[in-house]
Amino acid sequence: MQQENAKKIWQLILATGDSLKGALPDHPNHPKGRNPYAHVSLEIKNKYGCSYKDIPDDKIEELTVFIKFLADNPN
Repeated sequence: MQQENAKKIWQLILATGDSLKGALPDHPNHPKGRNPYAHVSLEIKNKYGCSYKDIPDDKIEELTVFIKFLADNPN
């Protein structure tokens, strides 16, 4: 991914993490609460098998839609 696109995606990840603060369900492995930024990054890695920076530029739109889906569907 080009550096410019990576910056845009990172800003979207931060905004999504901000919107998920306090919205993620409790989990016994996280007694002090879940980290929403880590949640978004982990979900990206689970879906694409790599860090957001390693996703090809031609999948930016798909990745953007996926991140917005995560914001709308905390789990």
